[in-house]
Amino acid sequence: MWDKPQILLWLASLLNGLAVLLFLYAALLLLVHSPLFPVRQIRVEGSLSHVSKQQLQYIVKNELKGTFFTLDLNRTRQAFEKLPWVRQVSLRRRWPDRLDVNIEEHVALARWGTVGLLNTLGERFDAASNDVLPVLEGPDGSEVDVAKGYMSFKELLAPIDSKPSRVSLSARRAWQVELDKKLTVELGRDDAEQRLRKFVEAYPRTLAVLNRPFDYVDLRYPNGFAVRLPGYVAKVQKKAAE
Repeated sequence: MWDKPQILLWLASLLNGLAVLLFLYAALLLLVHSPLFPVRQIRVEGSLSHVSKQQLQYIVKNELKGTFFTLDLNRTRQAFEKLPWVRQVSLRRRWPDRLDVNIEEHVALARWGTVGLLNTLGERFDAASNDVLPVLEGPDGSEVDVAKGYMSFKELLAPIDSKPSRVSLSARRAWQVELDKKLTVELGRDDAEQRLRKFVEAYPRTLAVLNRPFDYVDLRYPNGFAVRLPGYVAKVQKKAAE
């Protein structure tokens, strides 16, 4: 082989090409990691009601590591999503030195028992809120179903100027609703929405004109409902003496 100039020339050209490629690669690595390309601007977008400026500044100061090219977007996104009210974050680099951060907050629908909040998509999240919110309860994994049930019941109850303050789904999939008028409504397992709809239709000519307080209604009857009247004692009629 050593006596073949063409092969030697080809090998020399190949080695020179590899050397140039290695040099360019090393130069590119130096350029990418160079402090000449820092992230100088961070633009935060989104309708933010609960995420504070101080929280954002903390993430920027402590979690944004690297240059414009080396910043780990996935790790940075996860850092923002650790904030209590943040549901989802998307990041995008903007040449030459800007990072766009789009933040979507949770919208609280209700409290989930005593362990957190539930958003409008039926997702649980941990955050503090002083708002007056309804309480939803159910087995683990039923959050979406209970949220949908609450919104449906709320719509059905609107004609009688009432709304749910508590909605419970039992392990046997039976529904119970407590209204803001301190009235507990037992819906049962099957056809809960249909039962509540019939109750709302009958309410103006039944309970609305009842001249007594009531605190419990059982709708689990095929052709009507039962009402509990606090303190009510049925009068016993005495049979007339013969």
